Amino acid sequence: MINTLKLFAKEEGDSQELSFRKLLILLIASMCSACGIVWSALYVYVFGIGLIAFLPLVFVGVVGSSIVIAHYSKNYKILVYAQLTCIMWVTAFIQWTIGSMDQSGLVISWAFLGPLGAVIFLSIRQSVFWMLMFLFILVVSAVFEPALLGYKSYVSNGVRTLFYIMNIGTSLTVVFAASAWFMNSIQQEKKRSDSLLLDILPAEVAEELKVKGYSDAKQFDEVTVLFTDFKGFTTHAENLSAHDLVKEINECFSAFDNILHKHNIEKIKTVGDAYLAASGLPVANPNHAKDTVNAAIEIRNFMLNRRKENPDSFEVRIGIHSGHVVAGIVGVKKFAYDIWGDTVNTAARMEQNSEAGKINISETTYGLVKDKFNCEYRGEIEAKNKGKLKMYFVG
Repeated sequence: MINTLKLFAKEEGDSQELSFRKLLILLIASMCSACGIVWSALYVYVFGIGLIAFLPLVFVGVVGSSIVIAHYSKNYKILVYAQLTCIMWVTAFIQWTIGSMDQSGLVISWAFLGPLGAVIFLSIRQSVFWMLMFLFILVVSAVFEPALLGYKSYVSNGVRTLFYIMNIGTSLTVVFAASAWFMNSIQQEKKRSDSLLLDILPAEVAEELKVKGYSDAKQFDEVTVLFTDFKGFTTHAENLSAHDLVKEINECFSAFDNILHKHNIEKIKTVGDAYLAASGLPVANPNHAKDTVNAAIEIRNFMLNRRKENPDSFEVRIGIHSGHVVAGIVGVKKFAYDIWGDTVNTAARMEQNSEAGKINISETTYGLVKDKFNCEYRGEIEAKNKGKLKMYFVG
């Protein structure tokens, strides 16, 4: 049934929230309509054919028609207003026709679905109107009940008990089912939003942001920073269509993401064809340099193998430097976790002075990994705004 309603409710261009709301109102309308048919049959059995038995079918007919109209007009609010209006006024007329709250088994309890539905499908502000309408119906019912009792026939105690069970039990079941589904959908949305947040920020920073509403900038003294970019990117960009260019970059960077995740390294950002990552933050890592070099080797090998399969693929340059950085969140909209400091600048110089298919590391990083990797000393090389720096290629 749910899948059928999904297909019926779904329209091209609907947002996820709108699709959910349309499906939920269709589900509630279907449940209430089914109850209306059962109630009509029950009233025929108890009271015979007449107005009491006819009123639930009025609800079914109006709501059913509004479903069709809403579907073809692509305006689901038609169904919302029809459903809320009918659930309140039809139940009120049923109660008045039977004669009292007690005689009807508190059938008016169904009317509370009106303001509740308004909260879910309209807005808090609009729901105030529907709540006032419900209170009006309730007051009118209470005031005129003595007069109604004067000429309405009584039902037996057994039937009255059945009415109570059916009205209170079923109406609250509808409320429970709708609320449970609504809360489950909210929880699923929260999981998706948390997942998206974790794609943007490190887990520890994301949690701090959720708890405090902001995240403090921090200094990390033992960090290794990795920079990559693609040799001849501008030339490649001129020879590829926009679609193919983005596809190529995405496939490469997605592979980088997976490699870094395996080595517990934080991706910081991408700028054009440049890729920045760091190990040792926001959680300290005594093996930050080793893990970063291992990740760099995997990135280099991935790109070399990719180029063997497709000679037109990018060639990657990699630079690594270790030191201290400051890290934190910048911005209030589209915020980002970023790092600053001379360590970042030096890592960028290592990358700029690297070669295609090579991993160029600084003297500081070399001191941390020289016993773990074969490294080739390149001598002192002039780096922009840094003077001459000792550099090493990782074998």
